[in-house]
Amino acid sequence: MEEILDIVQGMKPITLDEMSAVKLMNRIDTKYVVTETQLRGILLGIRDSYYAQEVEGNRLSPYSTVYYDTPDLTMYIIHHDRHLVRDKVRVRTYVDSHLTFCEVKHKNNKGRTKKKRIEVEPIADITENPEAVAFLAEKQPYPVSSLSPHLITIFDRFTLVNYDKTERLTIDCNLRFENLRSGNNASMGPLAVMELKQDGRAHSLLKDVLFDMRIRPFKVSKYCIGTCMTRPDVKQNRFKKKLRRIEKLKSGRDAINRVSTNDIK
Repeated sequence: MEEILDIVQGMKPITLDEMSAVKLMNRIDTKYVVTETQLRGILLGIRDSYYAQEVEGNRLSPYSTVYYDTPDLTMYIIHHDRHLVRDKVRVRTYVDSHLTFCEVKHKNNKGRTKKKRIEVEPIADITENPEAVAFLAEKQPYPVSSLSPHLITIFDRFTLVNYDKTERLTIDCNLRFENLRSGNNASMGPLAVMELKQDGRAHSLLKDVLFDMRIRPFKVSKYCIGTCMTRPDVKQNRFKKKLRRIEKLKSGRDAINRVSTNDIK
């Protein structure tokens, strides 16, 4: 991890304000799961063409996110059962900047995801915040009284943007899960989850590098994978191939370039 941080530190910096000006109007999102060795190769391939976001002198930013769900994990089950329309409710804290937001992510039947959020004071249960309660009642379909904290995800994130400002890449490392209902903990070990957000009309150097390294997309929800890892009692048939894949990558017994079509759908 130290070598990866050194590569990112060597990239040209971009401020948070400059990043906020990067508008991707025709955005396509693609996720990948990679090992540290693969991540090092990817960064070496793109480091001369991408900025690294810097916040208060830091390139690596810690995040903590609490996901909410109903007692029966309705939001998780809807995702598991491949419903096109689905929602996620979470409270995300940007540890370095001490900012906390209550967020709703809504995916429509055309595969488009929209995120709405408001800044809130950090408290143990956001449903005890009147402003957040009003926001949740308006922005998502479940009774707010039915929602409670379920899963904490903790990770460190690099955020990169290409010089042409046609794509943004987040790289989440040191990903850990804590289930507030079962009390179980789990982690992704040495793996990183990358998400590429790109203008669909523009050429992507990153995709060229990934193609050369034979690294294919890997659709993964941190909330769903974290739930599976910390709640073995929940329905998870659809995610078993992904879980096996992740365990093989963690143990070094496999390489991401052999992902099959069935694994990533």
